Amino acid sequence: MDLFEAIQKRHSVRSYRNDPVEEEKLVQVLEAARLAPTAHNNQAFKVVVIRTSGREADLKKIYPRGDFFVQAPIVLGIFSNQAESWVRWDGTNYGWVDASIVADHIILAATALGLGTCWIGAFDAQAARDVVGLGKDYEPVAFTPLGYPGSAEVGVKRRKPIDELVVYK
Repeated sequence: MDLFEAIQKRHSVRSYRNDPVEEEKLVQVLEAARLAPTAHNNQAFKVVVIRTSGREADLKKIYPRGDFFVQAPIVLGIFSNQAESWVRWDGTNYGWVDASIVADHIILAATALGLGTCWIGAFDAQAARDVVGLGKDYEPVAFTPLGYPGSAEVGVKRRKPIDELVVYK
């Protein structure tokens, strides 16, 4: 699947089969994260791979709003190291931007490999810190289940028309 097909096919998956994700595919997804561009190439992030089996109770502390979060065999957490992230001259820390780009690379790579994901931003940040335990410098930015979709159904993507989003000057 090429990049543009992956972009078009990507959708939020909220139902997963319990089939394991092959190690080769997981490595490819993580390699996509490693290759993601970051400000000043600092790579001030961590991707945490959490196998869901036996960890459901801990993971539900992070995101209690849907069983699909623990239905997939893997949950990935993307964390930013704010202390090591590049800071723009006006004081803006780019750690959140970098981690978001990493998450997007993960999600598109997973889609290209036939895996499902769902970008989760509405999580309990303190529970994420406590469960994952990376230390005070790491800020949780996003989570996603990673696994094979349980359904082929895809909801309607609502997107604004391009002329509402792009400005030419």
